[in-house]
Amino acid sequence: MAAAQLTTDRLAETHRPTLDQALETIRTRAYWSPHPEHPKAYGENGSLSAADGLAAYESLLNSRFELDQPGTDGWTGGEVSPYGPALGIEYPHADIDVLLPAMRAGMAAWRDAGPETRALVCVEILARISARTHEFAHAVMHTSGQAFMMAFQAGGPHAQDRGLEAVAYAYAEQVRTPQDAGWSKPQGKRDPLELQKAFTPVARGIALMIGCNTFPTWNGYPGLFASLATGNAVLVKPHPRAVLPLALTVRVAREVLAEAGFDPNLVALAVERPGEGIAKTLAVRPEIRIIDYTGSTAFGDWLEANARQAQVYTEKAGVNTVVVDSTDDYKGMLSNLAFSLSLYSGQMCTTPQNLLIPREGITTEQGPKSYDEVVADLSASVAGLLGDDARANALLGALVNPDVKTRLEAAAALGEVALPSREVANPEFPDAVVRTPVIVKLDGAKPDDEAAYMSECFGPVSFAVAVDSTADALELLRRTVREKGAMTVGAYTTSADTERAVEEVCLEESAQLSLNLTGGVYVNQTAAFSDFHGSGGNPAANAALCDGAFVANRFRVVEIRRQA
Repeated sequence: MAAAQLTTDRLAETHRPTLDQALETIRTRAYWSPHPEHPKAYGENGSLSAADGLAAYESLLNSRFELDQPGTDGWTGGEVSPYGPALGIEYPHADIDVLLPAMRAGMAAWRDAGPETRALVCVEILARISARTHEFAHAVMHTSGQAFMMAFQAGGPHAQDRGLEAVAYAYAEQVRTPQDAGWSKPQGKRDPLELQKAFTPVARGIALMIGCNTFPTWNGYPGLFASLATGNAVLVKPHPRAVLPLALTVRVAREVLAEAGFDPNLVALAVERPGEGIAKTLAVRPEIRIIDYTGSTAFGDWLEANARQAQVYTEKAGVNTVVVDSTDDYKGMLSNLAFSLSLYSGQMCTTPQNLLIPREGITTEQGPKSYDEVVADLSASVAGLLGDDARANALLGALVNPDVKTRLEAAAALGEVALPSREVANPEFPDAVVRTPVIVKLDGAKPDDEAAYMSECFGPVSFAVAVDSTADALELLRRTVREKGAMTVGAYTTSADTERAVEEVCLEESAQLSLNLTGGVYVNQTAAFSDFHGSGGNPAANAALCDGAFVANRFRVVEIRRQA
């Protein structure tokens, strides 16, 4: 292996301040990010400008994506942008029986490097990814269907923040136990019993990160960097429709590992051939000791039940709910909800689906508003937000796959349509499928309607559910979270008693709650280092991004005792 270009001293000088700030911020939960959100912040100090990032992305199209990893037995690909064009990229297909042993070969040296060096190498990987944010943004946009600005921010700095957050938690958990300790037990008149003890964090093995279609980097980076920072090798298995962002990530990681003197095969890529379904095969391999997964409940449940040799972290589906009781900023509430329902065409695991509204209406600073008025006004707010096609395209992006379009079209038959979905033309990408949200009115007292609102309808579909009272809304909220899970819960109320009651439901059912959001923060957005994404305490996810529990079981501490 070539001599290390990234020495430990150089890594510490460059990145230890960033790691220290991340450690401090997860303690204080304050706002902080080392990764700029604005596209104009890039183009200097080695980072790619907007034009260079686009050119870098375009240079990848219609070519083979070389990785020089062991076990390549062919090439595969087939990604098609939700905006229309085929990417035409071929990726190495791996012979797993060759690749997995090669990945284990470098783990001893990676273990011996210690928590600080591992963390600093991970921060260097993230820094290099950050410098190429414009390139990654186009890769995310054309695999997920996110509009460019969302792909830039969520797929770039926000994803990088989540990765750094995981590194900070991983480092903190590993150094909780000292590396060395002397032990002396008094024995009265006899000499004390004395031992010298060494404590080493030891990785579980190879981690499998199963990527998702909608947020390949944002959902993928926490598990990838948590596992790598705790000493594990990481095999990245992207969603077949969203390979490129994670393939780029793997390439950067391998380059940094090699430059730092470690085996680049500590991070590798596993791309499947059409219909191959290698996730199930990999998940039960004895070498795979950790699995991170974001996606459908069905496959998440299968992983939890069948990958018994691995520690499995899942983010699955939930039915996100907003309780509307009262507000002192009616316009602000409607505007906030309209944006939340529209962002990325509702294709977020945190987008509200069920809006529980008392059938007798709510109180506002504008006077009483009936259920019908609230639904009509919310529909008008969404329609106004998306009335201009240019703004609609910038907010909605494109439908990520045909299944979302099918669900959207079927939703109109489930009840009375308060806001019909409309087609939005995208002049830049005529083949993009862009649709505005549909809002359907349902009755919480009708058993036939329950089948609709008690199931996740992923995409731009929301149900305005009429309930008998706020108390009934809270009981329905409790049942929904307990039975179906929720990544997010929202509530609007001017009543202190109701606020406490909503809080109690969410505390008892382990659901993350946002109260009375009327400004520029939305229920479906979370900030790294401060907000927890999911709780791990309800059926929507068995882990939270990111807390100590997310990283602590990715390694074990092995003790070696010696007679002093």
